[in-house]
Amino acid sequence: MSWIDLRSDTLTLPTEKMRSAMASAELGDDVYGEDPTINRLQELAAARMGKEAALFVPSGTMGNLAAVLAHCGRGDEVIMGNFAHTYIYEAGGISALGGVHPFTIPNQPDGTLLKCDIKQAIREDNPHFPISKLLILENTHNRCGGVSLSRAYMLEAAQIAREGGLAIHLDGARIFNAAIDQDVPVVDLVDMVDSVTFCLSKGLCAPVGSVLCGSQEFIAKAHRVRKQLGGGMRQAGVLAAAGIIALEEMVDRLSEDHQRAEALAAGLREVPGLLLDKGSPNTNMVYVKIEENQGLTAQECAARLKEEGVLVGITGSRHFRMVCHYWIRDDHVPVVIKAFKKALFV
Repeated sequence: MSWIDLRSDTLTLPTEKMRSAMASAELGDDVYGEDPTINRLQELAAARMGKEAALFVPSGTMGNLAAVLAHCGRGDEVIMGNFAHTYIYEAGGISALGGVHPFTIPNQPDGTLLKCDIKQAIREDNPHFPISKLLILENTHNRCGGVSLSRAYMLEAAQIAREGGLAIHLDGARIFNAAIDQDVPVVDLVDMVDSVTFCLSKGLCAPVGSVLCGSQEFIAKAHRVRKQLGGGMRQAGVLAAAGIIALEEMVDRLSEDHQRAEALAAGLREVPGLLLDKGSPNTNMVYVKIEENQGLTAQECAARLKEEGVLVGITGSRHFRMVCHYWIRDDHVPVVIKAFKKALFV
């Protein structure tokens, strides 16, 4: 069966041009700094983010972890939202591997952290307390519906952090989606942070990898951390080749994913028994739930959708996330809507 797979944009496959570039990539040993394709990707990524340097890492989780460990020492504290990817989905790595303490404050529905909450979370200099070292923001914000954070907010949050002596790291896994959503250059959403991680293997379609960007000094520290974490790779240019295509050719088309998310949401809004989350869709994500009176769980509904060739992400007992990406076409949208109607016996 040919699936319409909306579970995540991590499920994208490399394009034919990426596969060709991977097959013909010029290679060297990246641990020696001699893989020319890795070096080109890193230079390209740093330039796109307006940073001095960049480091290719196998995953966004490793990129965020390397960033925290480069910014912080054991016993230091990181402030982040209670819905942050680093807090929820990264296996407690900053604590387990770095001895870094998380201080969580509530994410608002729009993905932001209240400025007063950030201020109150910054510790005073007291030997009883961990040392506040880092603020982590996330853009777009996955658990808050895929919403993008504005430049104005990012600047305000960064100013508060700097006044409190904190560095700022941005989990920008889908930062290009945020830039497309706001119709601004991506650098406008990252020039206020000290470091940023972005993902190549989500909407940009590369098969593997993320890139961590920052100053030369910061990336040197992160490079050592990557080695400690087992992320030093050899002829990794075979992966970087796809990442170069991703940055050069796949960014501008993200608007198509946003448009399909809008179309999907518009159709699902008319299906009796379904409710869109407030504000959904955002960027390329649609969050929807089954009304209680339907007597149907998300697991049961997902099983019925699967019979129709549609795969969705289950995010609660009656709740779903659907993510549009390069491999979702316009003609898939009515098929998904019809499948939901059939699953709900509409």
